[in-house]
Amino acid sequence: MFAKTSFRKNIHYGTLTVLDAKGRTHCFESPTGPHVTIRLTDPALHYRFFYNVQLAMGEAYMAGTLIIEQGTLREFMDICLGNIRQIDNAPLQRILNMARNIHAAVRTHNPIGHAQRKVAHHYDLKDDLFDLFLDSDRQYSCAYFARPDESLEVAQYRKKAHLAAKLLLEDGQRVLDIGSGWGGLGLFMADRAQITVDGVTLSAEQHKVSNERAWRAGMSDRVRFHLKDYRELDETYDRIVSVGMLEHVGPRHYGEYYNKIADLLSPSGVALIHTVGKFNEPGPLNPWIERYIFPGAYTPTLSEQMPWIERANLYITDVETLRLHYAETLRCWYENFQRNRQAVAEMYDERFCRMWEFYLTGCEYAFRHGILAVFQMQVSSGLDVVPLTRDYIGEFERAHPAVEDAPWTLKQAGD
Repeated sequence: MFAKTSFRKNIHYGTLTVLDAKGRTHCFESPTGPHVTIRLTDPALHYRFFYNVQLAMGEAYMAGTLIIEQGTLREFMDICLGNIRQIDNAPLQRILNMARNIHAAVRTHNPIGHAQRKVAHHYDLKDDLFDLFLDSDRQYSCAYFARPDESLEVAQYRKKAHLAAKLLLEDGQRVLDIGSGWGGLGLFMADRAQITVDGVTLSAEQHKVSNERAWRAGMSDRVRFHLKDYRELDETYDRIVSVGMLEHVGPRHYGEYYNKIADLLSPSGVALIHTVGKFNEPGPLNPWIERYIFPGAYTPTLSEQMPWIERANLYITDVETLRLHYAETLRCWYENFQRNRQAVAEMYDERFCRMWEFYLTGCEYAFRHGILAVFQMQVSSGLDVVPLTRDYIGEFERAHPAVEDAPWTLKQAGD
């Protein structure tokens, strides 16, 4: 039987009409939100929605057994994420979440060597895929929007400037980028100060591309990228930045992570950790995202980070929460993806396209409904390393205004 009672109790936002696999109609109404009608073509979904709705919904959309008859995927995800807290608080879901916590403890175990296989699942996809939805610098993390209608190019430039400002860059410094992606941030920083940058990544494809970019930009003498786990480093750095990497560390390794940052920082060092996080109580990643998009990942809360930072004898000098910036970033990525959907389908297949659509829209509305946020945590080795006020951030950003065509974009570096 379709999980009608569960849906009726937990739909408080939006109106959802479900046409089940036996031809029956179920309508769950609320006074606010979009109106969406979905059709289920597989009778097994009647039971799977009851026992693990988050996983079953994504798999059904990928398989084409969940069809949106009225409305759009974005409106459907708006309803789903607008009601997720009520669904998660249902008695059965709380029991299932306890089981997921145990499962997550195993899946997020991340010893050296094992971590690289998890990274390869996502970041070593076909290189051209990312050009079809990211900006020209291939920034695969939250942009920084001054206005929601700002272009993705400008907002990603602002993000890099915002990070660089918080690092207090000065000529002669050694900078470490943990999880350096395709090298855009490292090249951006090196273009604004006479510094040396070491980037580390576990993606073979990102490692190859980032070093090619450094060479083409004429910076390979002071910007180098290494295919290496950050835990294998033993040098000392004046500045450390880590963007979008903490999500892949896992709660069993937070102590190891912050202790290593403390070991690598100079006595007057500053580190900046930029991560997707959860606003509410700690818990495992959405099961569909963890299975199909980021295996072994875990979305941290601030409450989980602070004890480990303190135990590593680091000073917490600044914390900033970016609430809706990632929602706007994901909206831009989704629009770019849709413009290039046919090319993605030819590169992979229809199932992959539906998986990616579900991923991008689901994440967008998790931010729009206050489930996820982005945290930027600045920590230092010394008490007096960072200025007394935050004025220095705005001063740096004004000195490096956003432009549509940032230096050393991926496109330019490949010319």
